[in-house]
Amino acid sequence: MNIYSKKSLDELKNRIDLIEVISPIVDLKKVGASYKGLCPFHDESTPSFIVRIGDSHYHCFGCGAHGDAIAFLREYQKWSFQEAVESLADKFSITLELEEGSNLTRQKSTTHLKESLEKMAKWYHYYLLHSDEGHEALKYLYARGIDLDFIRLFGVGYAPKSFDLSIRAMKELSINMESAKEVGLLQASGMRPFFSERVMFPIQDKRGIVIGYSGRKIREESFGPKYLNTKETTLFKKAKVLFGLHYSRKRIAKEQRVLIVEGQIDALRLIQEGFNFTVASQGTAFGEEQVREMTQLGVTQVYLALDADKAGQDACFKIGNMFQKEGVEVFALPLPNEMDPDELLREIGPEEFAKLFSPDTLRGNDYLHFLVKYFSKGIDMNSPSKKNHVIQNIALVIRKWDHPLMVHESLRKLAQITSVPEKLIGVEKNASAPNIHIKKSGSISSLAIDPDRLLEMDLLRLLFLITQEQKELALIVQKNLAPKDFTTPICKRFFIHYFEQFEEGVLPELFSLLSSLNNPEERLFFSEIIQKKVNEEKIEEILFETIKKITERNWMNEREEIRQKIQSGRLSEDEILILAKKFDDIRKSPPTPNFSKV
Repeated sequence: MNIYSKKSLDELKNRIDLIEVISPIVDLKKVGASYKGLCPFHDESTPSFIVRIGDSHYHCFGCGAHGDAIAFLREYQKWSFQEAVESLADKFSITLELEEGSNLTRQKSTTHLKESLEKMAKWYHYYLLHSDEGHEALKYLYARGIDLDFIRLFGVGYAPKSFDLSIRAMKELSINMESAKEVGLLQASGMRPFFSERVMFPIQDKRGIVIGYSGRKIREESFGPKYLNTKETTLFKKAKVLFGLHYSRKRIAKEQRVLIVEGQIDALRLIQEGFNFTVASQGTAFGEEQVREMTQLGVTQVYLALDADKAGQDACFKIGNMFQKEGVEVFALPLPNEMDPDELLREIGPEEFAKLFSPDTLRGNDYLHFLVKYFSKGIDMNSPSKKNHVIQNIALVIRKWDHPLMVHESLRKLAQITSVPEKLIGVEKNASAPNIHIKKSGSISSLAIDPDRLLEMDLLRLLFLITQEQKELALIVQKNLAPKDFTTPICKRFFIHYFEQFEEGVLPELFSLLSSLNNPEERLFFSEIIQKKVNEEKIEEILFETIKKITERNWMNEREEIRQKIQSGRLSEDEILILAKKFDDIRKSPPTPNFSKV
């Protein structure tokens, strides 16, 4: 995660207009010195969501939701802390300074690049709807079953055949030609537009900012491939982008499941029809960063609806394997031959399409069943030799997954599917050989594995995730733990800092907490804490368990310190007797944390 300087954070904090952040999402009405609206965090018919003019916080008198701009974006948009900070910096035109140790480096502003892409996206959309050439493209889209609602909802546009027309539009929109080259609107050399004679689908990042385009040609004789994507740029990194994530992110995070398709039209059609937990890879490309994006959202189930051709099935194998490797359950949805999800949806309708996700349909279409079909295609499974070869190949794939229990249970299921004894696949042998590895990273936590530090960081992370309506959890932490309970100095400082700002039952805000940190080491540590994902639905259960672990650790440490003193050989008999009694008293009084919410 990027570490921002205190100066730029302070500048951003002072520039933020909370009403401007919230009003695109909540219909706010001015009432005296406040703005009022229906709370976006719970169902209500009478407005109880309040933002006072000049205040940096919102509050809901219905559900107790409370926070600043960062908290709002994290809760409503399901963004990470960094995504929320960078979104606000873009919105309020603040150039953030990056900080590494004590060295400040300037992060190049990309606001002008994003504005260039946004302007052209609107122009392409206008040209599609209001030009003769655009109307020809509309006929193509209508023939594909794409209506005006779809076109307007997703900002579909059209790039004209005339190079001069596109160049003139860029100039009239005050788009710098060098910026146009940098974002892929122009070819790298010369003044030739990158896109022409193509229906334009804006590619947005997870925050809804246009970072590139996917152009679809409508005539076979047009130059180039059927789909042409923006080349790699400062903003557009193919391996990091999931098309449609902006529209689907909230539901994916809420339901912890995602549907992955190949084509942009497939994804947008499904999203429009209510399957707004859908994303598309860029073609069949799907990498570890995209897998990480989904696992960080808490995804536990992945549905693959890829084309039935060889390229689609190879992609299904690759993508499914990456998720299964991380312990995520994968299903390969059955699509009729020669049909993509868009075509199937139009043919059978949303209600029938939804049945693809029913338990009965999924039961025979999990990833292991797919692997058997994939590896045995064209193979005579009645041949013992060939069957053995197929099963051993599948078992080899499974054994490379990272979670021992997942490997063990999957090998057992493979034996069941292929009707062979478990021991012939090596189920028992695998149970004693877990695939354990430590991933290296550049984070400060990789400097040394300190279990005390990690445990205390977990406690702080949970504190930072507590919302205003859960403030009694912070009180429980305060009731059970004190600064003396922390063995890591920086963790102790953060614990003290947190509760110094925890006044009158109002939790400290993450952004205010971060901007108040003067020490670069502390800002780096803070970033290390908040970037790790936690299942927020189980925060109370995890918090109580963490408190219990800390108190038990300290109880055992206290006993161990006394034992070492007794065995040091430097004490008198009287001193030993006193310590022995103290040791026995401590042993008989294990910690009993108080988790009551009184």
